[in-house]
Amino acid sequence: MDDHVPTRGPAETEQQQLARNMTELLQELRVAQAGVQILFAFLLTLPFSARFGGITDFQRTLYFATLLATAAAAAFLIGPTAYHRIVFRHHARREVIATGSRWMLVGLSCLALAMVGAVMLVSDVLYDSGVVVGAATGALALLFVTLWFAIPLRRRHSEERRGHTRAADEPR
Repeated sequence: MDDHVPTRGPAETEQQQLARNMTELLQELRVAQAGVQILFAFLLTLPFSARFGGITDFQRTLYFATLLATAAAAAFLIGPTAYHRIVFRHHARREVIATGSRWMLVGLSCLALAMVGAVMLVSDVLYDSGVVVGAATGALALLFVTLWFAIPLRRRHSEERRGHTRAADEPR
């Protein structure tokens, strides 16, 4: 499905396009931040539950790695907002969009790792089977890679092969 819709009126100016791109980036960050905040809150409460004391060394290490991946995701997904606020009114919208987009991709990668880690941790606590744990976490990791990265990258690559090097919604 092509998301490019031709405009009927005059084309956007560069400043209008940058403003729209900024609004879209900030909205996408809000969606991702909600997921990170929920996961982070869940992970922060785990050590205070009664069962946490009985986890294995592997589970404790996995928990800590997942907690760190979640914190890194939060840093990368909240970072563009701080960047924008600090350089606000300094004519840096293009840089904020470019940097924010890169940080968002890193943040989404950290979030995917954290979510896979959380599922691995919970499934390892619930089941005494490495097969169940491996199947659940492997399937989830594949789902994230496919939906969040492989499909969009395939679309981007096919557009570039057809000669569309810049999408209509990207800044000039």
